[in-house]
Amino acid sequence: MVEESGRGVGIPTVRNASGLVKQIFSEYYRSNGARIQPPTDFQRREFGFILFDTGTMVRHQGYHHIDEVREFLQSTVPSHAYYSAGLYERPGETMDKKGWLGTDLMFDIDFDHIPTPCKKNHEYWICVRCDHTSTGRRPETCPGCGGGKFKEEAWLCETCLDASKAEMQKLVDFLIVDFGFSTEEIDVIFSGHRGYHVHVEKEEVRLLSQAARKEIVDYIAGTGLKAEYHGLREAEKASRVEGPQIDAKGWPGRLAKGIYDVVSSRSQDTKRGKGRGMSPAQKRLILDAWDRGLSWNVKGVGIKTWLRLAYSGVQKHAAQIDTVVTTDMRRLIRLPDTLHGKTGLKVIHVPIHSLESFDPLKDAIAFHGGSMQVEVRQAHAFRIGDATYGPFVRERVELPFAAALYLLCKNAAIPI
Repeated sequence: MVEESGRGVGIPTVRNASGLVKQIFSEYYRSNGARIQPPTDFQRREFGFILFDTGTMVRHQGYHHIDEVREFLQSTVPSHAYYSAGLYERPGETMDKKGWLGTDLMFDIDFDHIPTPCKKNHEYWICVRCDHTSTGRRPETCPGCGGGKFKEEAWLCETCLDASKAEMQKLVDFLIVDFGFSTEEIDVIFSGHRGYHVHVEKEEVRLLSQAARKEIVDYIAGTGLKAEYHGLREAEKASRVEGPQIDAKGWPGRLAKGIYDVVSSRSQDTKRGKGRGMSPAQKRLILDAWDRGLSWNVKGVGIKTWLRLAYSGVQKHAAQIDTVVTTDMRRLIRLPDTLHGKTGLKVIHVPIHSLESFDPLKDAIAFHGGSMQVEVRQAHAFRIGDATYGPFVRERVELPFAAALYLLCKNAAIPI
């Protein structure tokens, strides 16, 4: 038996991967449908679903009661479930007839958009024609059948998920410190796959224009930021530099912290011969001066050098978000406590006070207990729960249910 939060779920007997995953999802929704709670202003939201059988999106669905959504999940069993960030007079109509009332402020952080050095090691591709699978960048033609169409995926990677989490925490800091939102107005959701969604549900933001949302995005991403406008400048007295305090609010403080971070990291690089335009002596002078108390007047370091460092500091302290999502007034977002069709993990709320300790590869597991035998085509090493599995190449293995489900969802294995 497989258990989710203490309730038994029988291991299905379907022997093809897609059909088996759909049956497992069906069991989950029958056992856990009552946990799926309506979003705020439920009757004003549009709902959408991606279907297992066809891969198509069914959207423009409006409901009067959350039980109707639960019934749809149990009877149709989609691979993905969404609701709209927007509010409408008639959410079940087509877009031109909905009657827009406003859109929550929403952000998406996905490790697909974060440059991490490990990506080349855990990206993989699947030939659409023959299901041949391999890691790394996809070829021009499949070595198995000569086909040229591929599905590209990436294994869940702790390094990449940690990077997503760090960017999400930076974003939350922007929303609280710079924009003045309270923790009660910010909702953080793990997407069940590669990152996080952050919602701000507040009446004042719902009528923001697309241009206003773009301004918010640019501020958080540090787009076009000029350090001169945030306190870093050459003083009137010759050869004197003025700059913000490291504990200053907003971007001035972030600039100072960013410069310190950059210089600290580069001081380590000098040991490997990576000076990047500054001498070791200059770096030591900067760090010594700042360790004694912030000082922008360091011998041999002029305003041009500080501005170059500031640019790198902006990159460290900006939050890397998907800019398109925030400015899209019609965006659908994942419904919490549903399952993600590419991993079998839960879309799950993450309380602000638990951000640091949240472990998506453990806390978002939907099924605990039990095991399943699968035949793995090819799989990168991956962690689910406390254990790491793989790598596998054409192997028959018995895995904990959640790990086996993950491989099935990734189309990397078939049930035995």
